[in-house]
Parts: sequence; C-alpha cells; structure tokens
Amino acid sequence: MRNRDPLFRLGHENSEFEYWDDFIGEINAKSYFDELLSQTPWQEQPINIYGKRTALPRLTCWYGDPNAAYKYSGVRNEPRAWTPTLTMIRNTVGEFLNYRFNSVLLNYYRNGEDSLGWHADDEPELGPCPLIASVSLGGERRFAIKRTGDPKTRVNVLLKPDSLLVMKHDAQINWKHSLPKMRAASPRINLTFRFVHIPENQVALFPDR
Repeated sequence: MRNRDPLFRLGHENSEFEYWDDFIGEINAKSYFDELLSQTPWQEQPINIYGKRTALPRLTCWYGDPNAAYKYSGVRNEPRAWTPTLTMIRNTVGEFLNYRFNSVLLNYYRNGEDSLGWHADDEPELGPCPLIASVSLGGERRFAIKRTGDPKTRVNVLLKPDSLLVMKHDAQINWKHSLPKMRAASPRINLTFRFVHIPENQVALFPDR
C-alpha cells in the first residue's frame, strides 16, 4: 500500500467513511480475484421481498470463526472455515486498521446487472457502531451513499480494484449505501470483513505498533 492517508473521507468529522486505493498490490489483487472466483462455493441466496421469494442479484458466501453466524435479508448464514487466502487478506486489513475481524461476507457481482439495494448494516449481532472493511477485487463499481432521512444528500465513490473502503462509528446510523446497476461493468468480488458478536466473545484490538 503506497499511502496510509485515505483518498476520501465522509461523515461526522470526516470519520464515518474512509477510502484507500492500491491497498494490497495489483499482482496480489489479480491473483486473489482469480482464486476466489474459481474456488469459492458461491451461493444464490433466496430472499423474501413483499411476500415474494426471489434470489439476491449477486452470489454470496460467508466465512468466519466458529459460531460467527450472521443473519441478513431474512437468511441465516453459518460460517465456512477460513481459507489460507482469506486469512491472509483478513490479517492485512486487520493489522492496517488495528482491529480484529472474525467473519467476512464475499459478494460476487457477475456483471453490471448484479447490484445491492439501499440499506444499512445494522443487524444486532454487529453491535451499535460496527467497523466494516470492504476490499474490492476485479472490475470497478460505483458505491452510492445517502444520508438517512435526507435522500438529496448523496455521494458516489468509484471503487477501484485493489481498494479498501471502511465504514465505522455512526456510519450505519447516519447513512445508507448501495451498489447500483452499472452498464458494461466487469465481474467484481468484494470482501466485507466484520466482527459478529458471539456470547462471551469481545472485540480484541491488535496491540499498538
């Protein structure tokens, strides 16, 4: 990573969203994308929308520590065991942010028609002010942010391959985010690292370096 200073900040005191590019190196990013694309047991998750059962417009897979189950969109996800590559990326992100993650959601956007609707990552098991770190691999996609209760206040960030976007503090309270459809977009994988609160398990920070 070339620079520890983020290229972009947003939110209260510019601390709720931060964005870096050139995070893990172009060669590593390409290698990770190819490996995850071919070796991940991607799932097409069914969800209920207005009483109708449909599939998420993307493929997903959930990994994490034992018991780090996560429920979103009405679906409970039991974690698969960490792979060496996911452990390596988790350690890189965690050491950079001085934070320990115990789970990661992988999303595979096959083309520009795959998307993610407006939402906040405010599930109870993430705690009141979660820190979520998203690593992008593959094609570029537009990440949209709007202020809760004020949809006219919107910001778009172009997420490049080999980039890191972090949401923290009150980001999930004050803002909603989405990944809109994007014409002629290349395949993209993103990894959103989280800490799921497990009974008798507390957040553990890395020691200061």
